[in-house]
Amino acid sequence: MNATKRLLTNITLAMALAMVVPAQAALAADSAAPAAAADGPIAAALADPARPAADREQDAVRKPADVLGMIGVEPGMHVLDAFSAGGYYTELLSSLVGADGEVIAYNNPPYAKFAAKGIAARYADDRLPNVRQVTAEVGELALSPRSLDAALFVMSYHDLYWRPADGSWAPTDPMQMLRKLHAAMKVGGVVVVQDHVAAPGGDVAEVVDKLHRIDPAIVRRDFKAAGFALEAQSDVLAHPDDDHTLGVFDPKIRGRTDQFVMKFRRPGP
Repeated sequence: MNATKRLLTNITLAMALAMVVPAQAALAADSAAPAAAADGPIAAALADPARPAADREQDAVRKPADVLGMIGVEPGMHVLDAFSAGGYYTELLSSLVGADGEVIAYNNPPYAKFAAKGIAARYADDRLPNVRQVTAEVGELALSPRSLDAALFVMSYHDLYWRPADGSWAPTDPMQMLRKLHAAMKVGGVVVVQDHVAAPGGDVAEVVDKLHRIDPAIVRRDFKAAGFALEAQSDVLAHPDDDHTLGVFDPKIRGRTDQFVMKFRRPGP
């Protein structure tokens, strides 16, 4: 399989996984984030008749109310959806920030290429006018200082460590990304990270290349080093039957991987 086909296969499988995350127990660890009320803004965003049917079909397994509840998005906020691909979360964030807010839908070139059709449909006829699409390698990503209220990584933070031998993914520097993000966050801004759990130990890049997982301790370490403070964790997408030894694309575990959700805050000054 050539480099392009391998890259597209990996991204295709990653996107498929995003559609089949198993439903689990209600959000517990983040007691500070209230559950989305039946008549609250998150519920209203989910019920918006303008949302694509394909998005609605994913809601029960992706648990967006719980994930978005950890962020605490409000009207007028500016939010980064990191590696947003086709924009499932981008659309919900767009609804929550409203006309006076902005969502940056960030993709690197491989994600943008894979999701081209979905992106074209999502933003056709300027249907999400408060979304600004940005496509750039991490090293070229430009974010205005102190401009963001929140950011979201969904099953994508581990990709910052991906180093495929065939070169199908340009090397990225996780700390460079987090330094840029820290500089772009307002004091008190929130970053939520959702990803596949890896067992402790081993070389991070090798684990990511083999399993497409990441040890939660690595994420906590990285964000602490970049100046963020861990505020809450959730097991809403946990799957205790996953022993973390299989790749996330393995049919034996695909769609049933153990996942963590962490909430970080940028402290002052």
